[in-house]
Amino acid sequence: MGRTALALAATACLAAGTHVAAGQLVMEPLKDAGQNIYPAFEGWYQNEDGSYTLLAGYYNRNKKQTLDIPIGPENRIEPGGPDQGQPTHFPVGRGWGTIAIKVPKDFGDKKISWTLTANGRTVSVPFGLTKGYQIEPFLDAAMGNKPPVIKFAEKSEALTGPPKLTASGMASGVVGEQVPLSYWVTDDGHEETPTGGATVAAPPPGGAAAAAPPRRQRVSTTLSKYRGPGTVTFADSTPAIEKDKVSTTATFSMPGEYWIRIEGNDASGVGGGGFQCCWTTAYIKVTVKAASTGGSPFVLR
Repeated sequence: MGRTALALAATACLAAGTHVAAGQLVMEPLKDAGQNIYPAFEGWYQNEDGSYTLLAGYYNRNKKQTLDIPIGPENRIEPGGPDQGQPTHFPVGRGWGTIAIKVPKDFGDKKISWTLTANGRTVSVPFGLTKGYQIEPFLDAAMGNKPPVIKFAEKSEALTGPPKLTASGMASGVVGEQVPLSYWVTDDGHEETPTGGATVAAPPPGGAAAAAPPRRQRVSTTLSKYRGPGTVTFADSTPAIEKDKVSTTATFSMPGEYWIRIEGNDASGVGGGGFQCCWTTAYIKVTVKAASTGGSPFVLR
């Protein structure tokens, strides 16, 4: 199945097991606000120890309304929850592979369900080892492509593929002041063949660069709030990469604990173009103190 067809098939399946009309996701027009959020089951893969990981994202059907839904009755994953590392902040549109849930090797035909209530509308979607949903998030076998690698120090653990909340960067700061964020990102350099699998024609004689077909940037990163009590404002949410290092700042409106999501994409594009490879998710945990306490020097390690 091609990338586009697979993406459409996955979208059509989001309504399975929900509390709303099954055809609503594809039939009801998008609106600026007032719509629901669908959990999205991306697929599953087996780990080296025989256990499995279920990969999930979401689809916020509002065109302008970003929502914050705290962990609890309106944002829960059961059994085993309600908190299994899912986001509480939902920007508009599709969020790919935001959560990876590990289940035991004897999980069999059991299911877990992610329930979200947004604008008074509840959707609950079951996840499991569904036939036909096995994925390979660490390798696109057809292209030989692998996800980007993100590190929080040049010699720290290499993070690649689906998210690991236990492996994250750390930062701290004060409300209203800029908190420096930095990390390193590299990629294997594989670039996808342009749309439709067509072969790129050789440049014309004389080879003007402008005559060559455009090529996607090999690797890029996007930052967004994942969890936290207040508003996060980034100096640049898609910062430039200089000699594999990325640096920007974030400002926080309220004290508390925040998680910042880093999505690293290569030439396969956002969400791998509909396949579950090749992108990487990593997180920075930020502790923010009230300005009245005086805070402490910003630290990122």
